Amino acid sequence: MLNRTQAVGGLLREWRQRRRLSQLDLACDAGISTRHLSFVETGRAHPSRDMLLHLSEQLDVPVRERNVLLVAAGYAPIFPERPLADPALAAARTAIDLVLERQKPYPAFALDRHWGIVASNAALPDMYDGVTPDLLEPPVNAMRLSLHPQGLAPKIVNLAEWRAHLLHRLRHQVELTADRALIDLLREVTDYPAPAGRQPNVTNVEHDIAIPFRIETTSGVLSFFSMTTVFGTPVDVMLSELALELFFPADDDTAVAVQRMAASARSAN
Repeated sequence: MLNRTQAVGGLLREWRQRRRLSQLDLACDAGISTRHLSFVETGRAHPSRDMLLHLSEQLDVPVRERNVLLVAAGYAPIFPERPLADPALAAARTAIDLVLERQKPYPAFALDRHWGIVASNAALPDMYDGVTPDLLEPPVNAMRLSLHPQGLAPKIVNLAEWRAHLLHRLRHQVELTADRALIDLLREVTDYPAPAGRQPNVTNVEHDIAIPFRIETTSGVLSFFSMTTVFGTPVDVMLSELALELFFPADDDTAVAVQRMAASARSAN
């Protein structure tokens, strides 16, 4: 875990080590001398704001943590962090709502950096039948909802495979961000009961083209594949951490069943 109170040089060194780069690797990528980088990391040289942002870019430091680096170096943070309801993000919110709405009747969600569902198209409400109400109380956490034994887990037909896929994604996020809340979430969901039998090899699972999400419903087993999309080159902390998770039918039977369920719901209303 990164120590946010330490000097900027130490923070840079931790990000470099987290990315498994030597000083020579990073210096070459950044177009600076190894000697200068060494001086920055040890505190013998103070980086300019532009140099700090340049090194952050080379290290793929998350936008939120770039602000931390700037503050540690004595500079003001330059990336604003605004809630999605902020008027300055109205265009982004409109785009998100449009994508979610167009995804109907298939499920779609906007997730924050901790897997919190900040927006949803409310498709397929039948999917949540039997889920304990506590897990559906806002703020809903998609990772917890999926893997908790009182959540969707008992209804997921290929739970071992889907669980391995989600845990792999979460571990990758922890590796990239060193986020304490994600570390705690990973520890929590890893401790949930694992499906009986042999667990899938995560490496083999991730080499598949798409991991299906297969869930039992009143209309039978529905099979989906998911696609994640993010905002390109965002300059706001919130947008940089937001992901849209879109689910598509993995077979014709699922497409027909979902369309039928959606038509039935419309007629009932």
